[in-house]
Amino acid sequence: MSTAIVVTSGKGGTGKTSVTGGIASCLAALGHKVLCIDLDIGLRNLDLSLGMSDRVLMDFTDVVAGRCRLSKAAVEHPVIQGLYLLTAPLTSHPISEEAIQALIGEAKETFDYILMDSPAGLGSGFRLAVCGADRAVVVSTSDPSALRDAQRTVTELRPMIPGGIHLVMNRIQPKLLKKLHTTIDDAMDTAGLPLLGVIPEDQAIPLAAALGQPLLLYSRKLSAIAYLNIAKRITGKMVPMMRIRSLGSY
Repeated sequence: MSTAIVVTSGKGGTGKTSVTGGIASCLAALGHKVLCIDLDIGLRNLDLSLGMSDRVLMDFTDVVAGRCRLSKAAVEHPVIQGLYLLTAPLTSHPISEEAIQALIGEAKETFDYILMDSPAGLGSGFRLAVCGADRAVVVSTSDPSALRDAQRTVTELRPMIPGGIHLVMNRIQPKLLKKLHTTIDDAMDTAGLPLLGVIPEDQAIPLAAALGQPLLLYSRKLSAIAYLNIAKRITGKMVPMMRIRSLGSY
């Protein structure tokens, strides 16, 4: 059964787009057919994270408007088999929730997983990204303002997502957590969510993006391992949480 997952956050700067691309790449590497949809209209960056900026010709509004079929607009990654991208338009277009729901429904006929990169914030773009989702992943850092915004995001999501909401803690710096006397348990309590994964701060992420490569093709350490573990958990596998030094039980 196909699953549509929206990846969202209460604020910008949490690494949501990198997380979307990282998890999607790993799901494809595990043998699943995966479609990434960038729903951040006008500010799209998922094509850069996946190293596919030079391959995008159509966007999801072309499919919604009937100008081309989904099978033509969704572009497969040149290296990672089974990974496809449907990007956002560069300019704003009026799009209804019903149109997005129909698009997701069509995608479910072909793909095992649909990962939707939501714009930051809780405005109309957020609601558009969430309306077709079965599950949600809220991405936060350990910053108090990010956790507060994650909590607000959860409040908005609960009436809209039937199949569960999980937390991913991103850009974790063990020394900083120790200094602030903060733990991952505190973050879970603040956001009010079960934990799906912990991703450490990793300089390989911006370096891979600068080279136009998904992290999976650039590194096999730190965040790359964390993304793979999250992908496995999404598919139902029991995987221990990544142990990051100074994170207590994690």
